[in-house]
Amino acid sequence: MVEQPVVMAMREALWVCLQLAAPPLLVVLAIGLVVSLLQALTQIQEATLAFLPKFAAIGGLLLFMGPSMAGLLQAWAQRLFDQVIAIGGLP
Repeated sequence: MVEQPVVMAMREALWVCLQLAAPPLLVVLAIGLVVSLLQALTQIQEATLAFLPKFAAIGGLLLFMGPSMAGLLQAWAQRLFDQVIAIGGLP
C-alpha cells in the first residue's frame, strides 16, 4: 500500500506551501489596503505609490523571515526524502 504515504506527503506539501505563502500574501494584502485607502482619501492615483511600499515590505519580510522559511522547506524536503527511502524508492 503506497497510496497512504503518497497522500500524507501531498497533504504535508500543501501545508508547507500554505505556511510559506501566507506571511508574504498577508503583508501585501495589508499594505495594499492601506495604500488604497490613502489613495482614495487623497485622490492621488499614482501606480508607483501602490507598488513601491509592497516591494519594500516583501523585501524586508523575506530578509527577516527568509532563514526560517528556508529551514521549514529544508526540513520538509528531508522528511520527504526519508519517506521515499523508507518506502523503498531508492536502492
